[in-house]
Amino acid sequence: MQLAAPEALDITREPDYVLDAYGIDRSTKVWPKEINAAEERDHFGRKCLVARRLIERGVRFVQVWSGNDNGFPRRNWDSHEDVRRDHGPLALGFARGTAALIQDLKQRGLLDDTLVFWTTEFGRLPSSQGGLGRDHNPFCFTNWLCGGGIKPGLSYGPSDPWGYKPLDRRRPTQVYDLHATILHLLGLDHTRLTFRHNGIDRRLTDVHGEVIHELLA
Repeated sequence: MQLAAPEALDITREPDYVLDAYGIDRSTKVWPKEINAAEERDHFGRKCLVARRLIERGVRFVQVWSGNDNGFPRRNWDSHEDVRRDHGPLALGFARGTAALIQDLKQRGLLDDTLVFWTTEFGRLPSSQGGLGRDHNPFCFTNWLCGGGIKPGLSYGPSDPWGYKPLDRRRPTQVYDLHATILHLLGLDHTRLTFRHNGIDRRLTDVHGEVIHELLA
């Protein structure tokens, strides 16, 4: 890994049209203090391009993190103070890098064998917090998947009209269901995948979760 990492992480080897597709800036030396879309495009685009370079070199699992600065103004998605100020630039940066990554993987014939999973730990409430911010919403939030056996262009598990709670509260789509579906796409039966912990057999989906067959291509 120590011998392979320098080459894999060196994005200067990429042609200009690839760097442009990912929104990577090669001229700005000093960024503004305030959060801004151009810097977020550059920052997240670099992560996504490195992700593609790792995937094409056979790395089995790659995590790309968006918004990991907890300073002020916030450069993360935990926007209690001002959603528009924080989420706007982050969303624009995320959209550019993610779109480029998906297109790049597809053009190189890698998307069919790569499952892209975008997720978060919770959403934001539809109501305001302190005027411009929003508090956590653990009841309803968005995930999306593509590539790797996922049917494109499908929405599943709708929320209520306010995005506050699941529309079907008796049978909501849960994280366990997503985990079961991902494991299925990896060729693993989540009901049989167990591990020993604290003297008992456990599985990654606990005693919950069903494969969402509607999402499968």
